[in-house]
Amino acid sequence: MKNQEEIDQLIRKALTEEEAKFYEQLDEQNLQQMVGGLFSGKNKWITVLSFIIMPLLFAGAIYCAFQFAQASEIKDMMIWCTATFFLLIATGFIKLYHFMQMDKNAIIREVKRMELQVAVLNKKLSEKA
Repeated sequence: MKNQEEIDQLIRKALTEEEAKFYEQLDEQNLQQMVGGLFSGKNKWITVLSFIIMPLLFAGAIYCAFQFAQASEIKDMMIWCTATFFLLIATGFIKLYHFMQMDKNAIIREVKRMELQVAVLNKKLSEKA
């Protein structure tokens, strides 16, 4: 992607120091930075709460699985198996929510990068005219 790197260099040259720092913040993030990004914004309390609830749900699923293995009657086995299934599904939904939030944050970051690039190009075009 040599072309993208050249465009980035042109944009950095056209930006002020403050805009350049903002542009660097919009760069691609690794997994740790993406998870850290979940703990910012208006909904960080949901993330904190879900990070507390998720291990509890998983521990409950493990407990239910052990109870299933030790159950002697079919009715008890069905109850413990159903409980295990629903607790694991709930854990999966919470993880899915986090993945969707990380994806949303990445898309917002890319849109901001594009907005900044359009603004810089617009500024250069208006200077030439």
